[in-house]
Amino acid sequence: MSQYVKKDDDRDEDAEYSPFLGIEKGAVLQEARVFNVPQLDSRRCSQVITKLLYLLNQGETFTKVEATEVFFSVTKLFQSKDIGLRRMVYLIIKELSPSSDEVIIVTSSLMKDMNSKTDVYRANAIRVLCRITDGTLLTQIERYLKQAIVDKNPVVASAALVSGIHLLQTNPEIVRRWSNEVQEAVQSRAALVQFHALALLHQIRQNDRLAVSKLVTSLTRGTVRSPLAQCLLIRYTSQVIRESSANSGERPFYDFLEGCLRHKAEMVILEAARAITELNDVSGRELTPAITVLQLFLSSSKPVLRFAAVRTLNKVAMTHPMAVTNCNIDMESLISDQNRSIATLAITTLLKTGNESGVDRLMKQITNFMSDIADEFKIVVVDAIRSLCLKFPLKYRTLMNFLSNILREEGGFEYKKAIVDSIVILIRDIPDAKESGLLHLCEFIEDCEFTYLSTQILHFLGVEGPKTSDPSKYIRYIYNRVILENATVRASAVSTLAKFGAMVDSLKPRIFVLLRRCLYDNDDEVRDRATLYLNTLGGDGSVVETDKAVKDFLFGSLDIPLVNLETSLKNYEPTEEPFNINNVPREVKSQPLAEKKTAGKKPTALSAPPAAPTSTVDAYERLLSSIPEFSTFGQLFKSSVPVELTEAETEYAVNVVKHIFDKHVVFQYNCTNTIPEQLLENVVVVVDASEAEEFAEVATKPLNALPYDTPGQTFVAFEKPEGVPAIGRFSNVLKFLVKEVDPSTGEAEEDGVEDEYQLEDSEIVAADYMLKVGVSNFKNAWESLGPEFERVDEYGLGPRESLNEAVNAVINLLGMQPCEGTEVVAANSRSHTCLLSGVYIGNTKVLVRLSFGVDSSKEVAMKLAVRSEDESVSDAIHEIVAN
Repeated sequence: MSQYVKKDDDRDEDAEYSPFLGIEKGAVLQEARVFNVPQLDSRRCSQVITKLLYLLNQGETFTKVEATEVFFSVTKLFQSKDIGLRRMVYLIIKELSPSSDEVIIVTSSLMKDMNSKTDVYRANAIRVLCRITDGTLLTQIERYLKQAIVDKNPVVASAALVSGIHLLQTNPEIVRRWSNEVQEAVQSRAALVQFHALALLHQIRQNDRLAVSKLVTSLTRGTVRSPLAQCLLIRYTSQVIRESSANSGERPFYDFLEGCLRHKAEMVILEAARAITELNDVSGRELTPAITVLQLFLSSSKPVLRFAAVRTLNKVAMTHPMAVTNCNIDMESLISDQNRSIATLAITTLLKTGNESGVDRLMKQITNFMSDIADEFKIVVVDAIRSLCLKFPLKYRTLMNFLSNILREEGGFEYKKAIVDSIVILIRDIPDAKESGLLHLCEFIEDCEFTYLSTQILHFLGVEGPKTSDPSKYIRYIYNRVILENATVRASAVSTLAKFGAMVDSLKPRIFVLLRRCLYDNDDEVRDRATLYLNTLGGDGSVVETDKAVKDFLFGSLDIPLVNLETSLKNYEPTEEPFNINNVPREVKSQPLAEKKTAGKKPTALSAPPAAPTSTVDAYERLLSSIPEFSTFGQLFKSSVPVELTEAETEYAVNVVKHIFDKHVVFQYNCTNTIPEQLLENVVVVVDASEAEEFAEVATKPLNALPYDTPGQTFVAFEKPEGVPAIGRFSNVLKFLVKEVDPSTGEAEEDGVEDEYQLEDSEIVAADYMLKVGVSNFKNAWESLGPEFERVDEYGLGPRESLNEAVNAVINLLGMQPCEGTEVVAANSRSHTCLLSGVYIGNTKVLVRLSFGVDSSKEVAMKLAVRSEDESVSDAIHEIVAN
């Protein structure tokens, strides 16, 4: 069992022995017999308890029998007078969480310890009792807890206060009766007692805005001595200021926050500075004192203070860059800081606050810095440089050259992808940068080691390259990929050549020659593409398609997942009826969780996601069509991802998958029995649809038997109005017959007991009626739908934590697929455009363009433009958002 583990990845030679690695539950339970020995060995007992705690914290589960045996054995250790062992006993009792009938066994011992003369016993006994007791026993010991709150020993008082914080979640009416004692504890001279007392008092009053305001008013007069409590008070004060400012525009308690900037404790100063910088509509005059103290911390000898200061200034720079410019000289000195996190934050802050004239000097400093930091820090810098370029578009040459240079240096996939994405965005948003940016990308793919990036660059080159003043200069780079790269990149290069041939008439003869050479490639995909494009463009002498048809074919979007198309083509049997692409499913369905999960390696950043197995693409459809009760429901429109209806590691694990049909909804409940000694029979979920008035239950398919660790499914079907996106909430109760199983024979008893298990509610929401189907070129798809059924309106989304949160909320509400990476919002953006696509129930294609804007008070406004193939669908999307 002598294993050695690395203590630090950077110090392989320093290894230490861990006595816990490789221990087994069975062996430890055998060792636990030491608790029953008449002559207790305190040191040995402590070691065994430590091993038990290790197993529990590593996720090891004990059966009911095992936990009960350990619990009863541990209770015998109360006879020991060893203080260290007694503390271990308290810990193991808390972790085992004994049931109500077992708690009685230790209650008397714990209550005796709670009144002990030994303060350590008293404190720990209070924590354990409050953790394992119920409301009935709590009323019996309430008097002792009140006395403990005002106890002279700070360890005892803190234990009682922390227990009160936990009990407030389960027995709030009892804890609220302790207000007078907690108020007295707030005046304690002990730092931790004052901290815990203030936290508990605020939680007791948190639902009463006036009471919280009075609490803050009384405490801001200088009665709080503990730095920890002072930090809490600053946070509560900030909350009162935000609520007061929202109603009246006033700024009460600002003088208190400013006064805290002169506190002797550094943590209080930082907390106050952070609070001031996060005030709504904070003015330059209000910011000045906070910025001043943060500037002083930038030159501190303590790394934690430098980091806290530069991180706070980095956030301020997003909204008030001019207020931070006075700190730029101090931050420039941090570029060479030994702590790379500090250096990265300093650079990104400088990039946000720097002026146009200082860009060149700043780029020289950053160049030396980039080689010393890890990829995750480099990505942050790249994002900041992209934002700077969009801020100062005239400096695009300097910044584009910088991005091009670091693109050729060593780095991982995510880092290189961040650079490529930044160059692509700059090409799209700065017209003057298009020519040089495309050339930089062309030079990069000559040495690019990542297939994915090469194909993405070639795709982008095919869209933007033909629009430049001299498209011919890119042909050499593209054709070199056909000669020198792997089959995937070669096929992508062939498609890019065809796009140039379709868009630039003068290049057609040259493109035809190059495509004919590709007919002799040794890869089927490359040859097939070359043949297809020659035929489409007319290079083989056949009749040329119309110009519009060619461009639609090459640049239009394929709104069908390739894995579905591949599966349908494999399953197609040649008949007189030709293959109909409209019959291909438009959504990749996830594998039903009824099948047992298998452990697998996480995909690395460099590898493409594995293709879904053919058997799982239409697994749900085959499963439902095989059940007679559901076989007449027609074609399945959509299946949701599984939603968990039980907590982790409970007796029964249940999740639900929602199957949406035109006139029906089927709930598939995937059930797993996690108790080895039980067999469940006649398993069914009873669904209450009283909060879903438009749904009527029409069929139920129970599960005959559910053995241990063998997943099974039970189904409930509802009818709904045809084509209508009805929504509602459904409550679920799992009902079954329990039969005990003999562990030795594995046979179940003949007689069973009826039982039920409450599950979480499930919901049908608007997003359930939308398929996530992407488009490769949103602009072309948008124009092809036309403005006939376009609907545009504006909405106020109210105050939000960030623009990113607002964007994600709308995406989740509509259940549509973000296009072209527009779901990502830059950290300092005040506006953003998001593009979404999908297919609405009834197989109606929908495209959405969202334009967001946020003001200084974090109020978010949104303009929603919808285009679809049906007027009623466009109106339905607006109705979803409006409601």
